[in-house]
Amino acid sequence: MLDLLTLQTTSANSSVIGALYAIMLAFVLSCAIAIVYERTFNGLSYSRNFVQAMILGSIVAAMVMQAIGDNLARGLGILGALAIIRFRTPLRDPRDIIFIFASVGVGLACGVFGYAIATIGTAFFCLAAIFLYITPFGQQRYFDGLLRFNMPSGASGREKLEGIMREYCKSFALVTLRETTQRERLDLAYHVKLRNAKSKEEFVDKIRGIESLRDVNLMLQETTVEV
Repeated sequence: MLDLLTLQTTSANSSVIGALYAIMLAFVLSCAIAIVYERTFNGLSYSRNFVQAMILGSIVAAMVMQAIGDNLARGLGILGALAIIRFRTPLRDPRDIIFIFASVGVGLACGVFGYAIATIGTAFFCLAAIFLYITPFGQQRYFDGLLRFNMPSGASGREKLEGIMREYCKSFALVTLRETTQRERLDLAYHVKLRNAKSKEEFVDKIRGIESLRDVNLMLQETTVEV
């Protein structure tokens, strides 16, 4: 049985067993990070390659740190080699960048034999990611969506419209107003925040019940939508 106390605590002249254990631990911990990412993913553009890249990146980071050891010349050489590579893959979600950085950080910690730091850091990172996923932290929005419609240029139906919006909306604000069809009708768009998200169908039906209004559309803002 492998005795963890016999493993070296420095990366200089690492043994085969120490190097193997560092790479295996980097693989296991990065798999844990990848599983948490997969379970807590909220976006639309899920990529299997991205999840695998997190795991492989951790292994590569551990290998690089094992190869450098305490040799400054090796470190400068590897830094120069990596500078040649151009990483042009766009990561539009800041959360994806953090998960990549976490997996690379685990690989770096394992590569310098910081097993306790890597394990504790991975556990805390995963717990924090799960906590933020199951709680409504950071989900506050000023408006739920955009209500668009067109109506006659006169005041016909406007009082009824505002009454319905006050009944179903916590707040609303006019964002666009333009004239159409030779100034006979107005195209309007409102930002709206509903009092109850479940009443959106009833709210739209009430708006469509006003005879003078046409082309009524309610576009809801979702946190998972990527443009």
